[in-house]
Amino acid sequence: MTIPLSPTLPMKRQESLFISDLHLSAERPWVVERFLGFIEFRASASDCLFILGDLFDAYIGDDNNAWPFGSVKKALKQCTQGGTKVYFQNGNRDFLLGDRFVDETGVILLGDYHLHDLYGTQTLLTHGDLLCTDDVKYQLARIKVRSDEWKSNALSKPLWIRKLYARWYRYKSGLDKGNKSYDIMDANVAKVNEILREYGSFRMIHGHTHRPQVHDFQLDGHLVQRFVLPEWNGEESILCWDEKGFQWEGVTWSPTSKPEA
Repeated sequence: MTIPLSPTLPMKRQESLFISDLHLSAERPWVVERFLGFIEFRASASDCLFILGDLFDAYIGDDNNAWPFGSVKKALKQCTQGGTKVYFQNGNRDFLLGDRFVDETGVILLGDYHLHDLYGTQTLLTHGDLLCTDDVKYQLARIKVRSDEWKSNALSKPLWIRKLYARWYRYKSGLDKGNKSYDIMDANVAKVNEILREYGSFRMIHGHTHRPQVHDFQLDGHLVQRFVLPEWNGEESILCWDEKGFQWEGVTWSPTSKPEA
């Protein structure tokens, strides 16, 4: 009896890619198209992709398959089926993303803090909003909306009501940001140090603040690096790691998809 051979997956680049804060939405189709191109032509050629939150601008439930959600799910499914491990961390804009999305895409859902062995160095991954402790109003609201009771109540509402709420939330969020200083919305250094000590890590990667930079500093006699990922706003870039180290890479992939009818 001849045993059929399993299909051979293409060789992947041994590297890890990191992105966050794409804020994909129907209102920014050019960003959606760049992401779909990135998944098809770049991420699918790598062995590992980390999406550290706010992939979507307003995620209202796994049952919403309107454009761009359906196209994004399809692209991620093709990527994971092709052998790329895709890890996803909930952000403040897509915390309602859940098990159904995982089942439909094949992504691996991470907790708020995740310690990852990145080529021999324990690296702490997080979206970044929990680090912004100076924004007390936001942190209190976060506790409320992340509760199982609040999420269950929100997801029980009809889809059209959730869509209206998402529009209101984006509007209110814009007003709130306009009334806050940049320093309040940035990561609190003391909180960063506290979390690094708690997890025993000397490297951190996060997004959320939209202030891309590599922070080098000393903590308890150790050199620490904190990588802040950029927002996708027209000058997109990704953080690429391999056994030799890291580099920033611009996003240059062409559009590949059209909205569903």
